[in-house]
Amino acid sequence: MPLVAELARPLIEHRDRAELAGHLAGEIALRLTRAIARHGKASLAVSGGSTPAALYANLARMEIDWPRVHVVLVDERWVEPDEAGSNERFVRDTLLCGPAARAKFISLKTSGLTPREGLAAAETAVSAVGFPLDVAVLGMGSDGHTASWFPHAQGLDLALAASGPRVADLTAVSSEVTGPLVERISLTRAALAGAGALFLLLTGTQKHAVWRAALGPGPVEDMPVRALIRDPDARLYAHWAP
Repeated sequence: MPLVAELARPLIEHRDRAELAGHLAGEIALRLTRAIARHGKASLAVSGGSTPAALYANLARMEIDWPRVHVVLVDERWVEPDEAGSNERFVRDTLLCGPAARAKFISLKTSGLTPREGLAAAETAVSAVGFPLDVAVLGMGSDGHTASWFPHAQGLDLALAASGPRVADLTAVSSEVTGPLVERISLTRAALAGAGALFLLLTGTQKHAVWRAALGPGPVEDMPVRALIRDPDARLYAHWAP
C-alpha cells in the first residue's frame, strides 16, 4: 500500500514558494476559464492559513471572468468574519480584491451559535456553488489534517464518508495545531468528490516529512489527509516548495 500510494501521488517540487504560487495561479486560472467556457460558470474552494497567501495574490490579478466564479471556503473556524482566526477574513483580504472581488463568495459561517446549529444553513448556502467543484485549494497541517479533518476529531467519520452531506461540523482535539478555536465547519470528502483538481499546498521541510509519513501505512484517523491520498478517484496534486 505505501509503495502504490507513493507512485500514485508524486510530490511536485518547486524551486521556491514564489515559483509554486505563480505556477498554481496560472494552472487554476486556466481550469476556471475552461470551466466557464464549458458550463458558463466555475467553482473554486479555498483554504485559509498562511501558505496560500501568495497564490491568492497572484490569482486575484488573473484575467478571469470573475463574476462567473463561485468561491467557497473549504473550512472555517466558528468565529465572525471580522474576528481573528476567520478564514473568510483571510480570503477576502488576499483573494477577493481587485478584479477577483467580483466573484460570488459563499461563506460557511452562519448565524447559528455553534457549527451544529449552523449546519443546515451552511448546507443550503454551499448548494449554490455547483458540484462537482472545478478546483479546490487544500493545505495540510503538521498533524496530517486537511480541511478541518483533524485526527480523531468529533464528527470526523461523517466528514470522511465517501457519500453524504457536503458540510460537517467537527470539534477537534485541542493541540498546538488547532489552537483554541476547536469548533469547525468543513466541506466533507463527499463535497470534494469528483472535483476537477485538488491542489494540496505544502511548504518547508517539516511538511515534506509529514507528506512522506502520510504516504505510509497507518489509520486514516491518525492522518486524515490519507482519505484523499488513498482515494483512487481523487484528482489530488501535491505541490511543495522549501
